[in-house]
Amino acid sequence: MYKKLFSLEWKAFLRSASFTQNLVVKIIMLLFAMLMASLFLLSGIGFYFIVSKEYGLDPVQVANQYLVYYLFADLLSRYFLQKNPAMLVRPFINLPIPRKILINFTLGKTMYSIFNLVHLFFLVPFTIILLLQQYPPLQVLAWFCAVMALVYCNNFLNILVNKKDSVFYTALAVVVVLGGLQIYGYFDITQYSGVMFQQMYNQVYWAAVPVLLLVLLYRLCFSFFAKNIYLDAGLANVVKRGSTEHYTWLDRFGSLGTFLKNDIRLIRRNKRSKTAVLTSVMFLLYGLLFFTGVSETYEGPVWRIFASIFVTGGFLFTFGQFVPSWDSSYYPLMMSQNIRYREYLSAKWWLIVIATIASTILASFYLYFGVDVYLAIVAGAIYNIGVNAHIVLWGGAYIKTPIDLASAKNAFGDKQAFNAKTLLLSLPKLLLPLLVFALGNYLFNVRVGYAFVIGAGIIGFGFRNRVFSQIEKVYKREKYLTINAYKQKN
Repeated sequence: MYKKLFSLEWKAFLRSASFTQNLVVKIIMLLFAMLMASLFLLSGIGFYFIVSKEYGLDPVQVANQYLVYYLFADLLSRYFLQKNPAMLVRPFINLPIPRKILINFTLGKTMYSIFNLVHLFFLVPFTIILLLQQYPPLQVLAWFCAVMALVYCNNFLNILVNKKDSVFYTALAVVVVLGGLQIYGYFDITQYSGVMFQQMYNQVYWAAVPVLLLVLLYRLCFSFFAKNIYLDAGLANVVKRGSTEHYTWLDRFGSLGTFLKNDIRLIRRNKRSKTAVLTSVMFLLYGLLFFTGVSETYEGPVWRIFASIFVTGGFLFTFGQFVPSWDSSYYPLMMSQNIRYREYLSAKWWLIVIATIASTILASFYLYFGVDVYLAIVAGAIYNIGVNAHIVLWGGAYIKTPIDLASAKNAFGDKQAFNAKTLLLSLPKLLLPLLVFALGNYLFNVRVGYAFVIGAGIIGFGFRNRVFSQIEKVYKREKYLTINAYKQKN
C-alpha cells in the first residue's frame, strides 16, 4: 500500500501544472540548494579547526553551548518555508485504506525533507573529524544521534506549532528576549543550555532523552491527524456568516476603486491577509537592529539602506509579493470578465504605495537616532515605490501557487505561496538598492549614495507607464498557465 501511495504522489508531482514551467527558476533553486549544502559541508569541516586552533576551545562544548539558537533558527526557517504534508488525503477517505497507513505515509514523507537532510552535511563531517581526532567514539556517535533526533523533533514540532499560532509567537518572543538579554550582558541562556546539551555527550544515556522526545512528538502528530482526518471534522470547510461592506467613497475612482474595495475586504476578512498587514507593522521595528548600534556587525551606511528597504517595505514583502495569488480562488472567473490588466495592476500598485507612505510616516521616530538615519529610510521608501513595487508585480506573474483563503489553520494560512521561488524573486528587491547605494557611496560619499537610491526610485516612477506596459504583457503571456495552475489542488 505504501508503494502505491508513493506512486500516486510521484505521478501528481510529474503531472502538476508547475512541473514543466519556469525551468530556469528550478535550475536556480537546485543550484541554491547545492550552495546551501556546500556551505553546511564546509562549516562542518572547518568548525572544528577554527574553534580549536584559532580560539583554543573545545568544539563539542562550543557546539553544545549555541545549539539552542541553532535549533530555534531551524524551527523558524521550517515555519516559514517548509510545507506541511501535502498529500491529498480527502480522495482516499472513502476508500478501504486504513487511516493508520495514510497518516504514517503522510508523516513519513516529512522525514526526507531537505530541511532534515541538510543538517547531515554539517553533522557528518564534524562527527568524522571528532572521531579522527581521537574523541571517544561511543560518546561522539551518541551525541550525533541525539542532535539528529532534536532536528527531527523540530520537524514534528513544526507540524504542531503551525496549528497553534500562540505557541509559535510565545516561543519567538521568549527567544528574542533571551537573545536581547544576552547581547546586553544581563543573562546568558547558553551557560545553562550548554550544560544540558553537554550532558548528551558526557553521559551517553542522556542521549536517549531526545530520542524518546522524538517518539513522543511523532505520537502527538499521529494523534492530531487521527482526530482530524474526517470529512466532517478537520477536513470540513468552515462556513461563516458573511457581511457586506460597500466603501462607496471609492466609487469615484472607477474600476480602480472596485479593485481597491476587493483588496480592503480581503485584508479585513481573512486571517492570513490580516497577519500579513500586522507583520508589515512589525517590520517598522527592524531598523532598531541596525540604527541603534547594538551590534558592530550591522554598522555602516550600506546596512542602513538594507534596513530602510525592510522598514518601509514591510507591506510590499508580506502582501505585495503574493499578487496575484491572493485572488487565486476567483482568478479564472475574474479573467473571464472584461477586465484590463492595467487597472488590476494599478490597484495593487496604489495599495503598495499607500502602505509604503504610511510606513515612512510611522517610522519618523527614527529621527531620534539622527537625520541621516531617517534620510536613509526616506530613500528606501522612494526606491520601494519607484522600483521594488514594479519588481513585486512583475515577479507575481511567475508565482503560480494558489493561496487557500478558506484555510484558517494558522496565521499564515497554509503558506503555499511562500516557497523557494518566492525567496529567489525577492533577491533583486534587496540586492539592487545596495548596489546602487554602494556605487554612489564609494565613488563619492554617503549623501551621494542616498541620492543615487532616491534617483533610481524617481526614474522608476517616471517610467511607470512603460514598465506597466511590459508587466502587462508578461501577465497576458502567463495568463492561461496561471489559470491552469490555480485550478490545481495539489
